[in-house]
Amino acid sequence: MRFTINSIFIGFFLLILSSCSKNENLKEVDPGISDGPGVETTAPNTSYSPAFAGQTRVRAVRTTVAFQGTAISTGLNAPWGVASLPDGRLLITQKAGTMRIATTTGTLSGPITGIPAVNPAGQGGLLGLCIDPQFASNRMVYWVFSENVTGGTQTSVAKGSLAQNELSIENATVIYRAGPAYNGTLHYGGRILFDKTGNLIVSTGERSDLATRPLAQSVTAGLGKIIRINTSGQPASANPTFSNSAALPELYSIGHRNPQGLALHPTTGEIWQSEHGPRGGDEINRLQAGRNYGWPTITYGIEYSGAAIGGAIQQQNGLEQPTYYWDPVISPSGMVFYTGNRIAEWQNNLFIAALSGTHIVRLVIENNRVIGEERLLASENQRFRDITQGSDNCLYAITDGGRLYRIDKS
Repeated sequence: MRFTINSIFIGFFLLILSSCSKNENLKEVDPGISDGPGVETTAPNTSYSPAFAGQTRVRAVRTTVAFQGTAISTGLNAPWGVASLPDGRLLITQKAGTMRIATTTGTLSGPITGIPAVNPAGQGGLLGLCIDPQFASNRMVYWVFSENVTGGTQTSVAKGSLAQNELSIENATVIYRAGPAYNGTLHYGGRILFDKTGNLIVSTGERSDLATRPLAQSVTAGLGKIIRINTSGQPASANPTFSNSAALPELYSIGHRNPQGLALHPTTGEIWQSEHGPRGGDEINRLQAGRNYGWPTITYGIEYSGAAIGGAIQQQNGLEQPTYYWDPVISPSGMVFYTGNRIAEWQNNLFIAALSGTHIVRLVIENNRVIGEERLLASENQRFRDITQGSDNCLYAITDGGRLYRIDKS
């Protein structure tokens, strides 16, 4: 049989076309995402069912690029918050009431003083912090702390400028207090960040006890809330309104238990939040202004005793569902969206410091839904308290045990 050049070319073309046709419906699979089980293998504390597929125990993901977490310092004293300075160094709060500066190689400054007295008992102390977007010119720092006041303690917000010699905070001023005060040492919340409008977002806890727990649902109390204020501590403009005419004007959202993580989504600018549940029911929420996130009316957790909470319901009209939840708990704390270029597959992933989980969570999110979860640095056996991205595009995490980690590709 004789073949012409044209017939060979046509046959080759048809073969390619046939091959493309057979595979046109095949979806490209990310090699780092597994269709198998999730990372959580222990039994849940409850028999509650999620409200939608993917709300808990999603499939496991695996970072395909080699990376490592290196403890670059072990000399911190119960660090709680970490933020990146414009020059690349890190400003860190310590629970007892001082700040430290760390270089990206782990060299620590001496304690920075001049900070209003904190009550470090229980879960209190010097908590989260953020850097003013204009820090290079005004050197302003904002932080949350547990403050002794008449009637007990409360979650308070202060600001001050870092002295040129970096030995102290100058002109420290308390700009906001979340009332009412309560004689307890638990559930202060304590994270703070700037939103895309230049206002401050602050998380407050409901102080844990049965006496204060219902105040998370009260719009006349600052407990169990996300607060939105300006840099002077006044309610920010364009805050949402609530049906009760006596509602506090600084409220952004209500119905929170003990929110210890806040992060801005890098593309939408939306506020995401992590929240400690009771026994089960740790949450990740995508916050929307004026919404009620349910605590303690709905929850995916139970009391530490094993008893049901309230009516043992997980869904109710008018109350928001968490984007994602864990049962058993991991105790999610500080968190950050990764926007760096060191590990491309991490782009826009959410990284969360886990306390009782003793690892760092990586969540892959698409269309506001979690589609994959990974656990990093679990072998370090550390209670991870906060995490941030440095100006060098590495991740930096602090632990209750006093360590500072740099996380980067190997």
